[in-house]
Amino acid sequence: MNAAQPIDRELADLLALGDRVLRMVAEKGGRGFVAECIVRSGSDLSARVRKGEPELVEEAGTRSAGLRVIAGKRVATTSTSDLTDSGVDRFVADAIELASLSQEDPFAGPPDPKLLCNPAEVADLELYDPEGGGVDAGRALALAGEAEAAALAFDPRITNSEGATFGRSSGGVALVLSSGFRAAYSGSYQSLGVAPLAADEGGKNRRGYHWTGSRHFRGLDAPADVGRKAAERTIGKLGARTVASCEVPVVFDPEAARAILGMLAGCVMGSAIWRKASYLVGREATQVASSLVTVVDDPLIARAPGSRAFDGEGLPSRRNVVVERGVLKTYLCDSYSARKLDRASTASAARGGGASVGASTSNFILQPGTDSNEAIVRGTPRGLYVTEMMGFGFNAVTGDFSRGASGFWIEDGALAFPVSEVTISLNVDLLWKSIDAVGADLDMRTATASPTLRVARMTVAGGG
Repeated sequence: MNAAQPIDRELADLLALGDRVLRMVAEKGGRGFVAECIVRSGSDLSARVRKGEPELVEEAGTRSAGLRVIAGKRVATTSTSDLTDSGVDRFVADAIELASLSQEDPFAGPPDPKLLCNPAEVADLELYDPEGGGVDAGRALALAGEAEAAALAFDPRITNSEGATFGRSSGGVALVLSSGFRAAYSGSYQSLGVAPLAADEGGKNRRGYHWTGSRHFRGLDAPADVGRKAAERTIGKLGARTVASCEVPVVFDPEAARAILGMLAGCVMGSAIWRKASYLVGREATQVASSLVTVVDDPLIARAPGSRAFDGEGLPSRRNVVVERGVLKTYLCDSYSARKLDRASTASAARGGGASVGASTSNFILQPGTDSNEAIVRGTPRGLYVTEMMGFGFNAVTGDFSRGASGFWIEDGALAFPVSEVTISLNVDLLWKSIDAVGADLDMRTATASPTLRVARMTVAGGG
């Protein structure tokens, strides 16, 4: 690891605490217990400026531990932020007692030790940046102020602001298992966002928003650029209106497309499959999307938001192809869901603060195509360009999908006017199969990431 020295010391302390917890489990519960301890530390800062004045500064540091113990087929998890001697003692005792009271689960258990990652070979994915982690309140306020000032100066119709916020988080995580696995890594992330307001007809305020985010400070866009883009989006919403109900092609910009991809992520989890809570049950090796669609879950991308060198159970991270040219290739499983489905783990385990384990995505990515965003719009004679969606109208079991949306109307291959107060709907099974264009503009600010995409036909319910 190439982290700064203070972080190295912090990781050593986290590992030492994990070792101590495992020794206490062995002493109190006996050698028959499997013990898995995750220890986290973090430092967070959020600073907001509104109309040129500091409005909020929040800074906090945290340290916590989670413990999972397995006695035979009985499992218990506990967590604590009280890391005093008495707090840790109680934390361990509680886990052992809960395990004795829990029901047996025939699928419970740790992964095969032979599958665990070699800690000496843990890849350096450049997840921590000392410069970002060292941003103090004064600098955070200055960055937010610069971004908001650029937004307010962009156009006289920008009359107000919900503010600009700079946030950063950094910290470490250590995983120590009674199988002998012990490893730790540090990470950081920072973001800057601006939300200007413009007065529209009828007294409505139109709100635009733009943000930048990166694990490394120098990966952020310039504050003035963020502010100008936010203002541009705000001005673009002036005069928004609804449209008559129709069935037309719908183009999703990367932000909106990411939300569509996020729905798919939930449906390919092993836990959703064995619970029969996904429309993709029994669909492996079948066509579930357009041949333009390839989706991967890749935790090994340097500096990416969802990267990790090993999963929550200590298995070495790997790239999983989930959908290849429209064909569903695999579900994402931790050891438990893999046993339930009679298959191998895909090294997709994530461990919560209480040390509970479940399957999760890492960097869940719709692979980009070759068309630009502009080319996709030009190739759409008439339709809707979606920049935002509202509500939560999705049924993972049936695939039914309906959400409020706003964006722009496309006429003759160009954005004609802003649109609001419409609803878009289509069963997601048909939605994915109807994708007829995928852009090249992949946006990796977030762990679930997609380029622009176009669905050949959706129902748009408007005002007529």
